[in-house]
Amino acid sequence: MSEDPVFFELSWSILSMIGAGNVFFGILVVSVTNLSPVAAVPVVTSAACAVANGLCFYAYYLPTVPVTNRAVAAGFADILWLIQEAGISLYSYVILSRILRDRQWHVFTGLFWTTMVAIVAVRINIAITRVRFIVGGDMALQSTVNYLHMAYFPLLALLECISAFYLLKTFAQAKMSSVRRASKTGLFQYLMRSTEVRLALLAVVGIMRAVTYSFQVKAQMATNLASQVDRFCYTMECLFPIVI
Repeated sequence: MSEDPVFFELSWSILSMIGAGNVFFGILVVSVTNLSPVAAVPVVTSAACAVANGLCFYAYYLPTVPVTNRAVAAGFADILWLIQEAGISLYSYVILSRILRDRQWHVFTGLFWTTMVAIVAVRINIAITRVRFIVGGDMALQSTVNYLHMAYFPLLALLECISAFYLLKTFAQAKMSSVRRASKTGLFQYLMRSTEVRLALLAVVGIMRAVTYSFQVKAQMATNLASQVDRFCYTMECLFPIVI
């Protein structure tokens, strides 16, 4: 019988350590400033990243572990990936909750939470399908997981596009609204550029992962070029909290 692989010999350990490192740096930032919802978002999503990738290794790379344990780990990993990938959009949500008012706020929250509910529903289906795959070993379920991801990643990109639209619109209006605010053009220019970068990165990653994940052959294993590109895109997601 072959031995189980060592965690730190696989890419999941690197992805997990990226998340743990982001948590450490986030705590350092909070320690010299103050804890706020905006500061908490990258810390929480990075913590979810660190734990999820460790659970992924446990669920998919340790065949000697009891099936029940692996199935539970896979289910929790998917929930934590949901927190990591969808939770990052709460950064924009927190900012907009302080600056949008009345009709704009109601329209935005309606669009935001409708999309978020759709994302959660798809991810829960992915988690259930993966648990069934581990328990039953039906390889056909991998195709179902692939199709679900083709809906999941574009929804993530759409969620970021909704937030970015309102952020850019608000920053542009604030920049041009008065002479007093115009004196802070540098700040608004920075906020607009950072939002544009965030939008571009998440939108591109979302579309790329929707395409590359459709070619996934084995569960959570990079066995071909497309799955390796997908792993690269996910690595960019793990590094994303540094951007914000």
